[in-house]
Amino acid sequence: MQPTSELDRPELKARTFHCMGTVVSLTVPARTEDWTPAADAALAAATGVVEQLFRELDDRFSLYRHGSEASRLARGELSLREASQDFRNRYAEAAEWRLLTEGAFTPERPDGVPDLSGLVKGFAIKEAGAALQSLGLGDWCLNAGGDVLVAGSPIMGSRASWQAGIVDPQDRKTLIAAYPLGGGTGPGALATSGSAERGDHIWTSGAGISEFHQVSVAAADIVIADVLATAIVAGGIPMLNRATSGWDVEVLAIRNDGGILATAGFRG
Repeated sequence: MQPTSELDRPELKARTFHCMGTVVSLTVPARTEDWTPAADAALAAATGVVEQLFRELDDRFSLYRHGSEASRLARGELSLREASQDFRNRYAEAAEWRLLTEGAFTPERPDGVPDLSGLVKGFAIKEAGAALQSLGLGDWCLNAGGDVLVAGSPIMGSRASWQAGIVDPQDRKTLIAAYPLGGGTGPGALATSGSAERGDHIWTSGAGISEFHQVSVAAADIVIADVLATAIVAGGIPMLNRATSGWDVEVLAIRNDGGILATAGFRG
């Protein structure tokens, strides 16, 4: 992450962990002269809070964990009516998104098994962000496999923005765009979905072949960004038009042939 300002390049400190099949990182501004053992311990403690939250949600919702609630539902050992309140709440939220997206986003796999993968990571990031705020952290960037939520600035006391990079789906070492987040202006969240970003939870409509290889959505809310990115991949151009007219978002969509569709915020 780098700031989109003419201020000096920021000094940053980060902690990472693996969960939900990806790398999760928490980054904060940290001038070397101010970085004390106490500051390092505070970052470690904050990362621990975020990691615990992610793992608790993964333990409940992951279809890759044999003993998870989601896996028990998939095997028929548990009915949705018998599921925990937390699971039913997230399922209800996902079902509402199915209505809002006219079926482009769905809380089930094609075989009818509840699959909340398209919602849970965004929900985890949002809950983690709330936890960081409650800990008193004002400037931070939380990145979970390319889905990003930020607060404040990478330079303490400034209005410089964080800059979220969007990778080329054909070359994971190359960035094709960058989007400023936080810094007192613009959305604070960006999510990317598609076959390059764990597409196993995306069930396309129509003929079953998505028009888009990758979709990135910037919004003020990470759940909105995450859900709409998935929905646009699944629903194609009609869902792209629906998202940009119905929500305050910016979208960068990469077609299968390499063509790019972008709203004004990404073209600026």
